[in-house]
Amino acid sequence: MTPLWAIRILFLALCTLAGYAISQVTPEYVGVRSLGLVLGFGFGGLLIAVDEMLKGFSLRAFSATTFGLLLGMGVAMLIDKSGLFENADERTRWLIRLGLFLAFGYIGIVLAMRSNKEDFSLIIPYVRFTRQNEPDNLVVLDTSTIIDGRIADLIEARLIEGVIIVPRFVLLELQQIADSNDDIKRSRGRRGFEMLNRLQNNTKLQVRIHDGDFPEEKGVDAKLVRLARNLNAKLFTNDHNLAKVAGIQNVNCVNLHEIAQFMKVALIPGEIVSVKIVREGRDKGQGIAYLPDGTMIIVNHGLTRLGQHVDAEVQSTLQTGAGVIIFAEAKPATAVA
Repeated sequence: MTPLWAIRILFLALCTLAGYAISQVTPEYVGVRSLGLVLGFGFGGLLIAVDEMLKGFSLRAFSATTFGLLLGMGVAMLIDKSGLFENADERTRWLIRLGLFLAFGYIGIVLAMRSNKEDFSLIIPYVRFTRQNEPDNLVVLDTSTIIDGRIADLIEARLIEGVIIVPRFVLLELQQIADSNDDIKRSRGRRGFEMLNRLQNNTKLQVRIHDGDFPEEKGVDAKLVRLARNLNAKLFTNDHNLAKVAGIQNVNCVNLHEIAQFMKVALIPGEIVSVKIVREGRDKGQGIAYLPDGTMIIVNHGLTRLGQHVDAEVQSTLQTGAGVIIFAEAKPATAVA
């Protein structure tokens, strides 16, 4: 039994005892003891049922609902006191007041429930509703990261946590790519929308479409850097130049390509790797193979075993601007008895 249900059972027992006590103290209202027990039990059961129905209703939603209700009733009271209905008779005036308070109370609750904490800061200046014990960790995605798709795997593996922010201008850029006449660009744009749908369908993840824009900034990159700085968010990108510009402006930025380079397997001379020769190398007798992470291996004497898996001994590595190239020597094929 959970602690919550233990509290509920205790509350139900107290309500039942309270019903019995009321039947003893005020017999003119509840003259039968059994009726008092039933009424107390029913009252407690009703409250527990309401509690169960509202289990998805958070404290933030309750406070927003209360604020919206008070705001709506305040507007209704101002209209009622404006003197517009002074000439109406008492019955008509009562119906008008009832309609005003019901209508504006409902509208206030709905608007408050749809609003976020940034909207409340506009109503109450200099006051921002933030969680003191767990501040929001905001993650801004650019177009290249969404199209790449690896960000979805990292998020689902819980290597990246936080509220995902997708700017509206990034969606527009993604739509332009998806509507391009170029087949490659069009497929990239569609892949980006598939990745967005995948993120939005993740029930454990919160994805927000941010409407903020900066018309004075001409490029999408400049808008991304400014938005990330204003939100105090972390910017994820695959664009090396964007990452550099963000770093210069003291914006926390993560380049997924750099992370991929850090995660590649580090091989040292003398290690044996099993690879498949997929094509001919530049020099005579060389074969080209690739590791699962995409690292290219140049295998000496590997051309004769094109299309086959070979064991190769690492000889040396070469760091280039595009990554690491590994040079290896093919081991002789093992004779099959």
